[in-house]
Amino acid sequence: MFRLNIKRYSKEILTVLFLLIVQSELSFSQTTQEEGQVLDRIVAIVGEEIIMQSDIEGKLAILKQQNQKLNMNDPSIRQKVLDAAINEYLVVTKAIEDSIVVAEDEINSEWERVKTELVQYYGSFKRIEDVYGMSMSRIQFEYRDIVRKQLLAQKLQQKKFMNIKISPKEIEDFYNEQKDSLPKVPLQVDLYHIVRYTTPSLKAKEEVYELAKRVRDSIISGGSFSDYAKRYSQDPGSANSNGELGWFGKGKLLIEFEKAAFDLLPGQTSMPIETPFGYHIIQTLNKNKDSVNTRHILFRFGQTEDDKNNIIAFLSSIKDSLKSGNDFETLAKKYSEEISTKGFGGALGIMPVDQLPMSFQEQVVKLKSGELTEVLPYNIDPAKPAYHIIYKKMEVLEHEPNLKEDFKILEQKALVYKKMKIYEDWIQQLRKELYWEIK
Repeated sequence: MFRLNIKRYSKEILTVLFLLIVQSELSFSQTTQEEGQVLDRIVAIVGEEIIMQSDIEGKLAILKQQNQKLNMNDPSIRQKVLDAAINEYLVVTKAIEDSIVVAEDEINSEWERVKTELVQYYGSFKRIEDVYGMSMSRIQFEYRDIVRKQLLAQKLQQKKFMNIKISPKEIEDFYNEQKDSLPKVPLQVDLYHIVRYTTPSLKAKEEVYELAKRVRDSIISGGSFSDYAKRYSQDPGSANSNGELGWFGKGKLLIEFEKAAFDLLPGQTSMPIETPFGYHIIQTLNKNKDSVNTRHILFRFGQTEDDKNNIIAFLSSIKDSLKSGNDFETLAKKYSEEISTKGFGGALGIMPVDQLPMSFQEQVVKLKSGELTEVLPYNIDPAKPAYHIIYKKMEVLEHEPNLKEDFKILEQKALVYKKMKIYEDWIQQLRKELYWEIK
């Protein structure tokens, strides 16, 4: 069954960035005292990597933030943090030994993703810089080595663990062994929806194109690309960075965008190029046969109020027909425009309430089984603004897990448990094979 791909802000991103800030501050503040005594020191070596005291303090600071009762001076906690750091670097060292490579465009792509999500979370680049006390360029510089190591570890772990399967017998054994300690299955809801996308009118697209063309003409006449990017671009991930996207290899960008970027000579600026996101003015900064370094100004298609009202009215009429006894799943197959769910009658699957997107969690919780929400915005894809109505087919109340009703949930937990045990054994093997020492 299709499950909704919920885009929630990744706490790992904040954790990583918080860690690098803490480490930076600790390294600066603890390196010397008035008497010149060095406080930061090497606490462990793993392969060619070193682990500093400030690294451990930074990780402890994160744990303290998550659990205020944590005693950061407890030797056993410090040892666990150090062991975890050693294990992380053992995996990175093994990845390098196995010739696993992380390309520059992979690091750049990951940074762009992180940057976009940070802007969505904090609202602006200035707010990010205020929170972390350093410029975006400094954050990016600090982040690059962290993400490179993360990607190395991820690639090795995927290679080693991606094909691990679990049998029904193993699931049953896991349940019988762990059932007394398994948490309750939380309140869940079985949801269906009908989605309609707001398509910009020809007039709206023409207006956006004319604006993009005027801006492009101003740049060609000597205007500052950076200034116009900050003023007009609707790409939150690059607007305040002079519109710069960095280096991307072939196949990593939208087809229309990539073709235009590679066709331009360094320093040239394109006419407005249409993609699903809107119109782009593209300037190629540099390129080689396999990759290109660009910046752009994005002008999103602005749906008119009439476009939006027409979609809302259409979905409202479907909702009225459902009140008259029509079947939701039949209407979803006929009218929904979301390809991935319409074939299943609009089914989103049975989902824990606390994992629902905040955009409609409150409305769904208020519904009784068999009821519908009002027409709501549905912005899971920034390139395709939409509206939807949600049908709450039933609730599954909180309960103790059992094999009959919760087999899929138990299968996931059992598989994670199996991988964890294999991972632990693997780490112990790496500790025997690879060089490491505590100083």
